Amino acid sequence: AAPGGAPGAERPPPPPRSAGPGALPVPPARKLLCMCSLSLCLTYLCYSLMGGAGPAALRSPAAPPGSAAPRSPGSPPGTAGAPAASAAPTRAANGSREAAAAGAWPRTPLAPGEAIAAQSGAFERDPQESSTTDEELSRAGSPGGRGGGGSTTPDYGEKRLPQALIIGVKKGGTRALLEAIRAHPDVRAVGTEPHFFDRNYDRGLEWYRNVMPKTLDGQITMEKTPSYFVTNEAPRRIHSMAKDTKLIVVVRNPVTRAISDYTQTLSKKPEIPTFEVLAFKNRTLGLIDASWSAIRIGIYALHLENWLQYFPLSQILFVSGERLITDPAGEMAKVQDFLGLKRIVTEKHFYFNKTKGFPCLKKPEDSSAPRCLGKSKGRTHPKIDPDVIHRLRKFYKPFNVMFYQMTGQDFKWEQEESDK
Repeated sequence: AAPGGAPGAERPPPPPRSAGPGALPVPPARKLLCMCSLSLCLTYLCYSLMGGAGPAALRSPAAPPGSAAPRSPGSPPGTAGAPAASAAPTRAANGSREAAAAGAWPRTPLAPGEAIAAQSGAFERDPQESSTTDEELSRAGSPGGRGGGGSTTPDYGEKRLPQALIIGVKKGGTRALLEAIRAHPDVRAVGTEPHFFDRNYDRGLEWYRNVMPKTLDGQITMEKTPSYFVTNEAPRRIHSMAKDTKLIVVVRNPVTRAISDYTQTLSKKPEIPTFEVLAFKNRTLGLIDASWSAIRIGIYALHLENWLQYFPLSQILFVSGERLITDPAGEMAKVQDFLGLKRIVTEKHFYFNKTKGFPCLKKPEDSSAPRCLGKSKGRTHPKIDPDVIHRLRKFYKPFNVMFYQMTGQDFKWEQEESDK
């Protein structure tokens, strides 16, 4: 759809595209089918013995009965938008494709004793956290609001829909990436998380456009909302807005990411159970609880499968959250190349803060103090039982290998863990 089109005006998604010449070889269809059949047989056997919920529990819960479809911009309040009236055949087609993908993606059987335990229909026990409030979004979208990069938002220019999005992942390093790319003069990015494609889609594209900062010709408009990556509807909605949108995903060792996620929640809710309690359905049997969002988000291959139904790998850049700390200039060079920008953000823009444990931004042209991320970043992680970490590593390993194959990139998370 054209950038000015309504969110409700959906079209059937294009067929899956090739991962490109850089991707690793994909197994032949017959071999893949055998692997899937073997994986499902082993999973059902484990659950028949242990009384588990079965692989169907990995699928997202259905929409609650009576929930209304998103309202198109301009539709009167209380009136369902186009999706409710005209998208039944599309949804049926999508459902069959998604069902096929759900049955195909777990190609590698889990390690013995590391079966996934997830209650059907209870896929996410806690909502995605966000520091963005409606009041902040209102300020960003107001005529005098500041939503762009740099020090001030100009009064000239035009508000445009974003051409690039940072779509994930939570606790992967998305805020650090956003602040670094905002140092580029040809990038304007809203500082708050709009959550348009997951929570505010019914407000319409004009509301979304109004949240964006003003830009001049040649500048790129961006935003970040990490929960997009794990939102089933987000790929279709973004593709409907602009099929050439560039997507950036910051990924991190899923075990470390899960602990960081828990640490953030613990800082706000000290009364929650321990990490060990939340991570397992049954500690004795080693049943990992994939219904807990802190665990589920790190199954990157599962979520990427959905995005590849709508976007080719050439439009998705995967940034290493680890290298964003150890070599921020190197990762930012890749980001600027991906966005078609001149490499202006370089090593001169970064200063490593030993106290916080990650780089801080500085202006190379002056001697002012470096600007570091807030107190909510770089929290000290609680001590986790080494056996729990070992079990989580075994749980994630087959999914990590699958993710490496899908992206054509080896993030070496297993090597990182063996070096510790």
